[in-house]
Amino acid sequence: MWTRLAIAAGSALAAAGAGTLRRGAARRRADTRRLRGALEAAREPSSPEGFDPGAIRDLPAPVQRYFRAVLQPGQRPVLAVSLAQTGRFNLAESGDQWKSFDATQRIVTHRPGFLWQARIRFMPGIAVFVHDAYIAGQGSLRAALLGLIPLVRLGGAPELAQAELMRFLAEAVWYPTALLPAQGVQWEPVDARHAKATLRDGQTQASVVFGFGNDGLIATVRADARARNVGGLWVPTPWEGRWQDYVLRDGIRVPLRGEVAWILPTGYRPYWRGRVTRIDLEPAP
Repeated sequence: MWTRLAIAAGSALAAAGAGTLRRGAARRRADTRRLRGALEAAREPSSPEGFDPGAIRDLPAPVQRYFRAVLQPGQRPVLAVSLAQTGRFNLAESGDQWKSFDATQRIVTHRPGFLWQARIRFMPGIAVFVHDAYIAGQGSLRAALLGLIPLVRLGGAPELAQAELMRFLAEAVWYPTALLPAQGVQWEPVDARHAKATLRDGQTQASVVFGFGNDGLIATVRADARARNVGGLWVPTPWEGRWQDYVLRDGIRVPLRGEVAWILPTGYRPYWRGRVTRIDLEPAP
């Protein structure tokens, strides 16, 4: 499919030249403005309470160690995050077809939501542009060659909403105050190195299991049944993320590198490997 569409896109590009690129860029800008506006409009007030180490005494031991490792007493809740990424994305449904990407992402923590917009370089002169979003309880995924030729258009399904809320939880390593019980997350012990986090947003509930390293930091995140779209069907599939290279940003420790994979019957299959090149945290005043 990717090869056929790439040929079609290349033919369109050769025929229309700069006009095709301009139309694609204009459509992407319009879609981004619409989605960004919806994300910001869905924001809700959140608890302004600063981090109190005494308030987490009843949490599982590894979760307590994590919060004490990444937050300082009194840390104000992060209300929003803007970040930039670069890395490689595997476009193949099976096997390897890794392509370079760059992306920006906007996250708001109340109401939980994000907008990820990426450019994946498919071949010289041809890129796949992606909008992946969770806004007001709804998930959506759009991918188009040159911004004009649709490849993926998903939205509205409850399975997708849950999958995107799982992503929000997994990526909370970049805005860890969103994982505090005061922000709506419920924690359950698993073992000495793992704990389960659950978040409800409207009619959608999502849970992931975090794994903690010797340093107390989150090293892995896993869901045993995250929805994966296969031929138009939603297939519950084990899913895993890995986080590395923690640094201090605005008093909070966050990871700069990660990898995400599906766990298929054939084994571990990573599809996203990225590095955060910029992260701006917006704490409550």
